[in-house]
Amino acid sequence: MFKNKFKGKFIAIEGLDGCGSTTQALKIEVYLKKIKKPCWLTHEPTIGVIGGLIKAYVQGDIKLNSPASLQLLFAADRANHLAKEIMPNLDNGFNVITDRYFLSSLAYGALEIGDDRWLYNINDLFLLPDLTLLIKTSAKTSIKRIKANRLGLELFEKEDKLQKVWNNYEKLSKKYPNIVVIDGEKAAEEVFEDIRKELDNLIR
Repeated sequence: MFKNKFKGKFIAIEGLDGCGSTTQALKIEVYLKKIKKPCWLTHEPTIGVIGGLIKAYVQGDIKLNSPASLQLLFAADRANHLAKEIMPNLDNGFNVITDRYFLSSLAYGALEIGDDRWLYNINDLFLLPDLTLLIKTSAKTSIKRIKANRLGLELFEKEDKLQKVWNNYEKLSKKYPNIVVIDGEKAAEEVFEDIRKELDNLIR
């Protein structure tokens, strides 16, 4: 992966489904605007054609013949996302916040792909975030929050699977730089207070 040499900072938020990443991404956007720092909020999968295919698969609306197909779709969506949206905005001086990025692909993808090296390789040419906020919640908490906020569970949203995903996240947090683990079991405002401290260290 290559380091960010653009004007803006690149911030990724990761964690289990139900960890509150979307809530915290919105809070980061509000905060950066409040302190007069230009920002751009985005997410993965994107709302483009490739991202739409990914969402349809995760929701069970379409079938793919192999787990590798899904991971290649994620990589294609990410490559397009970087070229079309993330890097141009960073170059223009915006601090880009993405709700999920490559770490999610690796943590979730490892459930079905036996070859970790292959997963790493298809993500290896992407931009490394200046800060990745990895929100830690238990699988039990995540499932509880998912059930409270929407109807039905998606493909990977089962407690035993989510526990394995978190184990993968913890392993990855030691492999890649600039990752800070945030306690996501607390109230949303308390979680953001911990995040704000990291933002202030990154963006002065």
